[in-house]
Amino acid sequence: MKYQIVPVTPFQQNCSIIWCEKSKLAAVVDPGGDINRIEQQLEHHGLTLEKILLTHGHIDHVGGAKALSESTGVSIIGPHKDDEYWLSSLPDQSKHFGFLPVEGFTPHQYLNAGDTVSVGEQSLRVLHCPGHTPGHIVFFSAQDKLAWVGDVLFKGSIGRTDFPMSNHNDLIESITTVLWPLGRDVTFIPGHGPISNFGVERDQNPFVADQLFG
Repeated sequence: MKYQIVPVTPFQQNCSIIWCEKSKLAAVVDPGGDINRIEQQLEHHGLTLEKILLTHGHIDHVGGAKALSESTGVSIIGPHKDDEYWLSSLPDQSKHFGFLPVEGFTPHQYLNAGDTVSVGEQSLRVLHCPGHTPGHIVFFSAQDKLAWVGDVLFKGSIGRTDFPMSNHNDLIESITTVLWPLGRDVTFIPGHGPISNFGVERDQNPFVADQLFG
C-alpha cells in the first residue's frame, strides 16, 4: 500500500491519500479541508478515489469530507458512531476554531472495532481507540505494518483530552492495550507532525513509555 501525506487546514493536519498500487484505487483519510489540493494529488498520481475514511469528528480532520464526497460521488466511512456529536456540531466547531462555515453531516457508514475496509485489493483493520474523542478509530494495514492513528498518538506525545467527552484514562488504555499489541515495528501516521513507530514511542514517549507502567 502506498500513501502520501497532504497537510491541510491552518492546523497543518496530516490528511493522507492511500492507494492500492495494482488497482490505482485510493482512499483519503481525514480530509480536513483544502480539497482542491487533495484532488490535485489524486490526479497527479493517476488515482481513482473510491472512499473517504474518517478517524474522528474534529473539524481539522473532517471539515472537507462532505465537499469532497459531493465533488467525487464517493462515500464517507467512519468514524465510530460515538463521534456523532462532533459531526453534528461542525457549524459550532467552525466558528470556535475560525474555520470557514462547515455543515454537519452523517457519514454513509459508521465503523466498529474489528471491521475491515478495502482500498482496492488492500484491506485495513478498524480499531476503536476512544480517549481523544469517544468514537475515535484507527486504520491498520497488517500487511504493511502501517497505522493511521489520527489524534490518538504523536511522536513524543499523545492526543489532547481537554475537549468535551474526552477521557485521559481511556486514551492511555487505547494506546497501551489496542495499539501496542500490533507490534513494535508498526509505523504510524499521526494526525499532526512527523511519523514514528510504536517501538520508539514505547521506549521514549514521556506519556506512554513502557517504563511508566512497570
